[in-house]
Amino acid sequence: MLAGATTFVTMAYIVLVNPAILGQAGMPIAAVAAATCFAAGVASIMMGLFANAPLALAPGMGLNAYFSFTVVQQMGVPWPVALGCVFLSGVAFLILTLTGVRQLIVAAIPPHLFAAVAGGIGLFIGFIGLKNAGIIVANPATFVALGDLHAPDAALALLGLVVIGALSVWNVRGAMLIGIVLTTIAAALAGRIDLKIAPYDLSALGETAFKLDLAGVFGLGGKHGLGLLEILFVFLFVDLFDNLGTLVAVTKRAGLIDAVGRIPGLNRMLLTDAAATMVGSLAGTSTVTSYVESAAGVQAGGRTGLTAVVTGLLFLVTMFVAPYAQLVPIAATAPALIIVGGLMLLPLTEVAWEDPLAAIPAFLTVAMIPLTFSIANGLAFGLTAHAVLKLIRGQLGRRDWLLLVLASLFVLRFLWLSGAG
Repeated sequence: MLAGATTFVTMAYIVLVNPAILGQAGMPIAAVAAATCFAAGVASIMMGLFANAPLALAPGMGLNAYFSFTVVQQMGVPWPVALGCVFLSGVAFLILTLTGVRQLIVAAIPPHLFAAVAGGIGLFIGFIGLKNAGIIVANPATFVALGDLHAPDAALALLGLVVIGALSVWNVRGAMLIGIVLTTIAAALAGRIDLKIAPYDLSALGETAFKLDLAGVFGLGGKHGLGLLEILFVFLFVDLFDNLGTLVAVTKRAGLIDAVGRIPGLNRMLLTDAAATMVGSLAGTSTVTSYVESAAGVQAGGRTGLTAVVTGLLFLVTMFVAPYAQLVPIAATAPALIIVGGLMLLPLTEVAWEDPLAAIPAFLTVAMIPLTFSIANGLAFGLTAHAVLKLIRGQLGRRDWLLLVLASLFVLRFLWLSGAG
């Protein structure tokens, strides 16, 4: 139970950060906050009861940014339709897990691209945080430049960055949540937020619950025709490998991996993750996935599903105060995005940077995700580069047929995008 409470404190920041990100897609912030708590609560309880694992789940960082900034803002897909895409990606994840196709996909993607995607998403999230804070701004000569650090929002964000950084190096649990709250208080004292809030009850959840538009998904045409496949692929791909990476990291720390390196109950965990994504989309939030912050609970002694159940119950209780997340300014959540983005760079140490076959695709993936504001573009460049370099080196064999298929689809995607432009 202590481990469950510890996990909750370390990941409770998502209750404030997720609405801030999805709110920029036009979604009602109070409803998204409630949906975030509901999805995290139900998904974590499911993981505890069905898979008996100390893993907590919540809307994933990176995928919420892709949902808001790429799918809705750049591609012009309405957010109810985007929620429909999230639901279908969960269904696809479920089918792939049940049929064993998941193993084929995992085998086709080289490990260094897993690491590169994680690192690229980290830079993407950090870039969004710096942009939201006004620390970096658009510049016609250099594309980006340093913003006005004397501006109130930038100054508040820098304050939050210092607070979260200091608490983190002191190993204070819940450092990000504390930093967000303290920065919000500072913003209130500086007169930067409106302290008035409309009366709230749980019926506000209805503003996003069951608002997904599946008919709209299948009706996407014109410029969205091929885009639908891309959206589903990115939601599925990132959720799949982000979840696998988290499962390996947390279960390894918990000592749950057996002598031959297998994770007992892995399929149950993956099935729960797929179901959680569908539950989250029905509630009104982006893809739900396992959280690496669960390692904090494991460190506190969590070894069974009771840890996840306790975390889930705490998220459900938080639903009653979640709408107050709309009081939190973007300047207060931006530092959390920057810190989380930085922490997500750790997997890049797994890339063999001295080997060009690994380094070139990894670099293209890492660079293209933040610079094009698209996880899909980073995946496309990295996977295609890996296939081409492997072909040139003469190492492409029959087992790489799925890699070739994926790379060919990405090439067709680039041709289609250039033709559409």
